[in-house]
Amino acid sequence: MRGFEYYRLTTVSQALALLAKYEGKAAILAGGSDLLGIMKDRLEGPKFHVPQHLLDIAGIREMGLIKEVRKGLRVGAAVTLTDLASSPLVAAKYPILSQAAGQVAVPQIRNVGTLGGNLCQRPRCWYFRGRPFKDCLRKGGDTCYALAGENQYHAVFGGETCCMVSPSDLATVLAALEARIEIATPKGVKKVPVAEFYLTPEKNVLKETMLGPGEMVLAIEIPAPAEGSRGVFLKLKERQAFDFALASVAGMVTLRNGVVYDGRIVLGGVASIPLRATGAETALRGKRIADGMRAACEAAVTGARPLSNNAYKVMAVKGIVEKALTALV
Repeated sequence: MRGFEYYRLTTVSQALALLAKYEGKAAILAGGSDLLGIMKDRLEGPKFHVPQHLLDIAGIREMGLIKEVRKGLRVGAAVTLTDLASSPLVAAKYPILSQAAGQVAVPQIRNVGTLGGNLCQRPRCWYFRGRPFKDCLRKGGDTCYALAGENQYHAVFGGETCCMVSPSDLATVLAALEARIEIATPKGVKKVPVAEFYLTPEKNVLKETMLGPGEMVLAIEIPAPAEGSRGVFLKLKERQAFDFALASVAGMVTLRNGVVYDGRIVLGGVASIPLRATGAETALRGKRIADGMRAACEAAVTGARPLSNNAYKVMAVKGIVEKALTALV
């Protein structure tokens, strides 16, 4: 690992000042499970360099709080995944979020990994993570090696240029919960829906989120669920622990007299962003779940274009959506 300067911060204003001072050379450090791995591997590319200044936000108290607010719940970006999964408040009102947080990695990583870190982690593509592939598109090069290479874990939706997948379980769930991300900027605080926070490679192949220079995630605001709502998160993975999703689904439905009044189905592990399956939602709306299930499963994979080694993901999505809807009946 190359040398770096370390700053232990106690206020958000300190973090913003240092992000501005060392623009492009500083990074926010929370749990560090993703960032430090990238630094130890010394990943580099034409437009990708490891940070020289690490800004530790663990000492910013307000960023480590989970608290109820007037219209829902506010979770600080530095809240650990363990605290999120074990919070009685989260479990009582947002059990789908507890389910997802408890399925990330293993207890040792959940003890240090944070909500903000999970939302902002870099792709797990082995070409992006591999030192020999310096001209990877996402590092500023001109090649996506996965298109013609080993691509069994890559995207089946989109992926015309870069076919990485979004690795965040919590992003998938928070999109289904219609949460908003609170971002500190040099001009003040702004809030954006989770669905708008993530960028496709077509919009910007060098970054996954809309975070600009000198900006950082402060917290997540989750609206109170509507009466009659229920949700489920399911994750398909090769190993039972310490693995990223081959495919996942977060489903939230609001039932009135047993009929789906409103619903959101979001897919993870199959696209560069948490992917809203709007066709599946339409197939369910106005019907009992059991009556719309078959059409919803088919609609969930409309537009999928698998690569040479990942066609199994199409069937996996249909299966996991069916299992999730069955759980919601």
